[in-house]
Amino acid sequence: MKKVAVVSVLFVLVAGCTSSLDRVRTANRRNLLKLSVGMTREEATAIMGHKSGGGRFGEPTVNSPYKSEILLVRAEPARLASRAKRAGARQGKEKTFEVLYYYTDVKDVAYIVNPATITDDELTPLVFDNGKLIGWGVSFLEDIKKYKIGDR
Repeated sequence: MKKVAVVSVLFVLVAGCTSSLDRVRTANRRNLLKLSVGMTREEATAIMGHKSGGGRFGEPTVNSPYKSEILLVRAEPARLASRAKRAGARQGKEKTFEVLYYYTDVKDVAYIVNPATITDDELTPLVFDNGKLIGWGVSFLEDIKKYKIGDR
């Protein structure tokens, strides 16, 4: 009986050690699975939610989305990747995309010891064109950014 009580107390203590950042990451990864191309920005952000976490014990505070940017892209002749074509980029034309970044990963092993910073490789970008979700993920964004001529 004492063993059961001790194990129960240990389980509760360990479960209580899960940080709010872990919960935000887990929720964001789970919500990515619910997205589909063509959703409006409002639909996608409603699915991803606006969870916040961190701010305790040296953790950074994380809001969802973590950050956003507007990209101005110009498609270069003969270098138009298929993903950029599908996103509506045309040779010599400029196109504006909105990108929302969500905290989804831990890449730095030092995070366990010092979770003070969140790096770009720990974020998953959602890319919007005219308010519609056209794709997400680092590789999708990199295909789009190949034609970047400046941020706005």
